Amino acid sequence: MRWTLKSKPEKQKIQALQNDLQVDEIIATLLLQRGIETFEQAKSFFRPTLDDLHNPYLMKDMDKAVNRIEKAISNEENILIFGDYDVDGTTAVSLLSSYLKSYYPNVATYIPDRYDEGYGISFKGIDYAEDNGITLIIALDCGIKSIEHIDYANQKGIDFIICDHHRPGDTLPNAIAVLDPKRSDCNYPYKELCGCGVGFKLIQALAKNRNQTIADLIPYLDLVATAIAADIVPITGENRVLAKFGLEVINSSPRPGIKALIQNIKKKILTITDVVFIIAPRINAAGRIKHGNEAVALLTEFDLQQAELFASEIEQHNADRKDLDKQITKEALLQIENNNEIERFTTVVYQEDWHKGVIGIVASRLIETYYRPTLVFTKSGDKLAASARSVKDFDVYNALEASSEYLEQFGGHMYAAGMTLKEENYQAFKNKFEEVVHKTIHPDLLIPEISVDAEIDLSDINERMMRILKQFEPFGPENMTPLFLSTKLNDTGYPKTLGNDNEHLKLFVKQSDSEGFGAIGFGLGKKISIAKDRKSFDAIYSIEENEWNGTVSLQLQLRDIK
Repeated sequence: MRWTLKSKPEKQKIQALQNDLQVDEIIATLLLQRGIETFEQAKSFFRPTLDDLHNPYLMKDMDKAVNRIEKAISNEENILIFGDYDVDGTTAVSLLSSYLKSYYPNVATYIPDRYDEGYGISFKGIDYAEDNGITLIIALDCGIKSIEHIDYANQKGIDFIICDHHRPGDTLPNAIAVLDPKRSDCNYPYKELCGCGVGFKLIQALAKNRNQTIADLIPYLDLVATAIAADIVPITGENRVLAKFGLEVINSSPRPGIKALIQNIKKKILTITDVVFIIAPRINAAGRIKHGNEAVALLTEFDLQQAELFASEIEQHNADRKDLDKQITKEALLQIENNNEIERFTTVVYQEDWHKGVIGIVASRLIETYYRPTLVFTKSGDKLAASARSVKDFDVYNALEASSEYLEQFGGHMYAAGMTLKEENYQAFKNKFEEVVHKTIHPDLLIPEISVDAEIDLSDINERMMRILKQFEPFGPENMTPLFLSTKLNDTGYPKTLGNDNEHLKLFVKQSDSEGFGAIGFGLGKKISIAKDRKSFDAIYSIEENEWNGTVSLQLQLRDIK
């Protein structure tokens, strides 16, 4: 691990914010690092409200989208809500379809089959629309590069509205409306919405037209928060507001589908992290193992008993997914070792029978072992398909663009992407991708980094600090859980390991004469020797509340020690 300490803001800025907010230096430092410099900015950070959401009509083409939907409703046209098979896509389809169905019946949904149709808008989906007398398709979380598909639909007299958040190409599709805050000609103030977030802006605009208020849309925010968490978008600005209020819905009155997924979870309050690790993988498992339609059926079901049945099927898909990803990761690691590719700057592996639904997860697992940009390929029809994952601060999308002479198609973000190529181009592409990454990646980026917010003493930690830190939530990209460094610590003499394979580390740490704190380090069991025999060590950790037998105490969650 590479430890880096964030630079400390200017002293006078810290002091000014301390005085304005009546907080200590550590809290003022953390706020300034997050771009919060004034009392007003701090107020909207600590007390976000739904009034902070922007006017949806600031988004380019929003008026055109709303007018076309209203026209479809007054003409009693059939509308198809089309979305990708991942969490962002299925939550977006569930959101928009359930909102429209609350006052208009002629609404159907369509999720492409991951294996038969692949990612994004499909010709098969457009043919389905034509066969069913559908004249308007609203695409969510996809479509920004679907030039040919939209032309094909136009020839059939089917209109398209696109709601996407991916980077556009040089030419936009010829749709009735293209809602994407990343359009170069879109002046929408917040650029980092997920696909479901763009869908939410559309229902916000439709609601405005129907004299509804934002309060009428609160029940849909559990879906938006789930998508924000799963799509790993920045938890800043509008996303932070939507995530915060969406989490409140998840914890107080979630829709039956989400309630069915979480009812056996023992935690009282679910956080964004719980959504990432508990809710999102289960919703994703439907599209990975069976079909994304199952996720939409679950999320739009209003009968709890029926939702519980759907949830138990999805639970089984998730168990199957876990088995597959374990097995394929094992085979991929073996392939890297056998091919002697340990010294490369990239990891690119391929086996034709690997399950397409889990190759993205496998790519993330391989990064845990060999920390570098990773592509996992499998056979998909007569082509090869891959999922890409990247390391912190390296744009894998740009690297794919630079190697695209060998690709049939590709799309995605800085940290995650998908692509297809012809089998005969696999080796040439693998070599080119390695060459591009070798040339463009800084060697430091191949060592995992822990970025530390501030160095503190254990004596700085107290209940008041914890109360304020909790108000920094929800955490996520660009507003991560604050990490602290403390030096010259000692375990009080009885360090131990926990877990079946002794993989976790349990300590009780002190710093000179400070009060001691319990500390847990998940996955740090191998480092027990560093803390043995009361040896001095440094640690990076976050601070959390630990509840045991009805008593709540502060605990350090160790990220690394040395």
